[in-house]
Amino acid sequence: MRVTNSMLVNQFMRDTQNNLGNMQTIQKQLTSGKTVNKASDNPLKVSRIMQLNRDLKANEQYNKNIASTINYLDTADTALGQLNEVLKSINENIMAAGNGAYSTEEREAIRNTINEQIGHMGQILNTNFDGKYIFGGTRTGDKPVEIVKDADGTNKLTIANVTDPNVKDQLDTKLVVEVSQGVTLEYTNSVTDLFSFTNSKGESKDIRDIMDNIMTTLASGNADDLEKLTGECLTDIQDFQNHVLKTRSQVGAMQNRMEDAQSKNEDETYNMTEILSETEDIDFAETVINLMTLQSVYQASLQVSAKVLQPTLIDYV
Repeated sequence: MRVTNSMLVNQFMRDTQNNLGNMQTIQKQLTSGKTVNKASDNPLKVSRIMQLNRDLKANEQYNKNIASTINYLDTADTALGQLNEVLKSINENIMAAGNGAYSTEEREAIRNTINEQIGHMGQILNTNFDGKYIFGGTRTGDKPVEIVKDADGTNKLTIANVTDPNVKDQLDTKLVVEVSQGVTLEYTNSVTDLFSFTNSKGESKDIRDIMDNIMTTLASGNADDLEKLTGECLTDIQDFQNHVLKTRSQVGAMQNRMEDAQSKNEDETYNMTEILSETEDIDFAETVINLMTLQSVYQASLQVSAKVLQPTLIDYV
């Protein structure tokens, strides 16, 4: 095959253009820090990068869900701790009221103190976090507990609108949080879980009835009622304390589970970030060396072509 001067020129121009295109690609990579800058650069790699970015965004949302739930549970744990302190105080007051040497006035003073403590219990059970009542089940926008006063000023614990079937269903339904793809956890207790419990004898009890019984017994001056106060009433309060402590331990177990989920989420995020970096980020040292190599080749090709492709008279016509 006859090789003409024009063929050499055309081949040189194509090779030079390819070299310049390769240098442009590497310069873009150095500017952006990414191995691909558009889908056509490497469709398979771009698809992988997009999937990793989606997974990272999802993990970021899961982490926010977990962090919010941990704060929610911390608030619940604090509230249950406060409730336990109130119950301890009520327990001590009942023991004091059972002292036969106490006068009627002293027992009335104790009754007034416990009456205020019932109101405090209501405030604790209406604790909210971020505008949501933590003991309201899925009915987080309304107070779950109301304090109703009798004609004599005695405080009574009541569940707000409990006769409404919809409200009862909402109180009995736990909140659910998604902590990873396809994994959801229930994480709240409602006032219905707290108010009603079964004691160690298998008897069903309700704190509303217990407190009413205590207040009624304290109002009586009978000797038999004093025995009831230090017997049945005291036992019921202690049983309710145990129930609160059990509920608090359940909250603690859920806190641990959420912290484990958070740790797992952070590990997954770290691993995916590392994989994404390996997939899309360039090796700066290697890329700079490649660019310098291409530049050297380009300069060398220009020098060689200047000697090989000598101009002819035709070039000046």
